[in-house]
Amino acid sequence: MPYEPPTHRVERSLRATTGAKIVAGVDEVGRGAWAGPVTVCAAVTGLRRPPPGLTDSKLIPEPRRTELAEELSGWVTAYSLGHSSPDEIDELGMTAALRIAAVRALETLPVRPDAVILDGKHDYLGLPWKVRTVIKGDESCVAVAAASVIAKVRRDAMMTELAAEHTEFAFQDNAGYPSPVHKAALEEWGPTPHHRLSWSFMDALTHWKHLKRTRSEPTEQIGLF
Repeated sequence: MPYEPPTHRVERSLRATTGAKIVAGVDEVGRGAWAGPVTVCAAVTGLRRPPPGLTDSKLIPEPRRTELAEELSGWVTAYSLGHSSPDEIDELGMTAALRIAAVRALETLPVRPDAVILDGKHDYLGLPWKVRTVIKGDESCVAVAAASVIAKVRRDAMMTELAAEHTEFAFQDNAGYPSPVHKAALEEWGPTPHHRLSWSFMDALTHWKHLKRTRSEPTEQIGLF
């Protein structure tokens, strides 16, 4: 399906209105998974023309997405990844875990951004970062699209490595997201150390729901059976 390529419009606006010289695009992957970390990429691209075909990672088929991520690794001015573990997600909730992962990514960039373009409508980052949220920023903003592709490919590679330890779960195919194979493996074998034990999918596991973790605050109900 045809789509409009991303532009630097938002970045130019931030530069003009805030005086920002270095603008990072930030996107996450793994938010709706049952297993694995949530991963955030921060990418700085400047105002150069991006590689052809850049858009939201979910719209790019394999293996082109992997090829593009390799191109982007050398094309971007800088990028960095941050992760929050399943334990952190269980203990703190997804919003706090996203912030931790994003801060880890931003603070390990070789240059500190003056402003951040954050994909979506919710600013989970907050002060002291100067944030502009953009709905579907991973489709419309070059830096966010670059972050989207790099984050997706790197997290998928991490989940493929975990698949070798837990072959029944087919993490190499589902990346820890809900799938029939993943559900069946959970029912038979129970959760791995990489699962988010506070999530509501645990309630459906007759033999394993005693392992569910609870927090003092309500837990996000993502990824129901």
